[in-house]
Amino acid sequence: MSINVALLASICQASGAPGYEREIRQLVLKEIAGLADEIRTDNMGNVVALVKGKSSKKKSMAAAHMDEIGFIVTHVDDKGFVRFNPVGGFDPKTLTAQRVMIHGRKDILGVMGSKPTHIMSPEERNKVPQIKDYFIDTGMPKKEVEKWVAVGDFVTRYSPLMEMGECVNVKSLDNRAAVFVLIETLRAIKKSKKKPAYDFHAAFTVQEEVGLRGAHVAALEVQPDFSFGLDTTIAYDVPGSVPQERCTALGEGAAIKLMDSSVICDYRMVAYMKEVAARHKVRWQPEILSAGGTDTASLQRMVPGGSIAGAVSIPTRHIHQSIETCHKADLKSCIDLLTACVCELDKGRWDL
Repeated sequence: MSINVALLASICQASGAPGYEREIRQLVLKEIAGLADEIRTDNMGNVVALVKGKSSKKKSMAAAHMDEIGFIVTHVDDKGFVRFNPVGGFDPKTLTAQRVMIHGRKDILGVMGSKPTHIMSPEERNKVPQIKDYFIDTGMPKKEVEKWVAVGDFVTRYSPLMEMGECVNVKSLDNRAAVFVLIETLRAIKKSKKKPAYDFHAAFTVQEEVGLRGAHVAALEVQPDFSFGLDTTIAYDVPGSVPQERCTALGEGAAIKLMDSSVICDYRMVAYMKEVAARHKVRWQPEILSAGGTDTASLQRMVPGGSIAGAVSIPTRHIHQSIETCHKADLKSCIDLLTACVCELDKGRWDL
């Protein structure tokens, strides 16, 4: 089992809040150069790479969103402390004393601050933290901050990748892990010299964290017959969990999505993905996510008559927190599963 950890690190460490995906988009374009027959970028900023298949009678598509949860600057107070609103969903209690990067006229490092516990009242200590309780401390006075930071600047988490045992730990594995999987799938197809069964469109989408917006546009443009969402999913395999809550577990393979709150995956696609995994001896686990959705919903619905949709999900601990964790073997299984699925769609049984 081996993955390109250096590439994964560069993908995760790049910035790209929803609507401001420029840095991660440029990295994606650099990495996929030479891996597709055509590469295009649409008006929203989605990147779509086409690999021509054995047949052009049908189209397949996979989508991984490039954006990460972040913040937007709303105010700089008289002391130079920066206030913000979230862009995407955050668990506020995970923000305390975490480093962030403000992307202003230049990148400014800051730390999330809040009222010290030593001077909180008993009621305050027992209260669930709110986003409004936090500010960003840059260590600079207002005059200096305002040289570089303005209302509307975006903020992302700051976290270099670390390897822990067989796992990787870094910000933005949601959903840069899937961006990595899709890039490596394109590389695997190129290396194997096999053609996908049908024309394959690999989409790196924008603004998923604020409503699947980029995937809507990309699916409307491509109009796929078969589609695969690529995203992280909850691995609740930690102390305090019970089996029926865990959703997935680290180290047990790629997750084949059955449903989440936004999509019920096509039973034909689910059966096909299981068959492919068995045929190629790819370790997998089922995924049912009770809350949350992914680009899979857009891929399924934004096509006249719908597409036959499924999803490869990457088990991830600590999702939407300051640092997230994936298992390297699961990432490799996801690459292997998606590659095989794209190349063998003509072997599936698609009758209703």
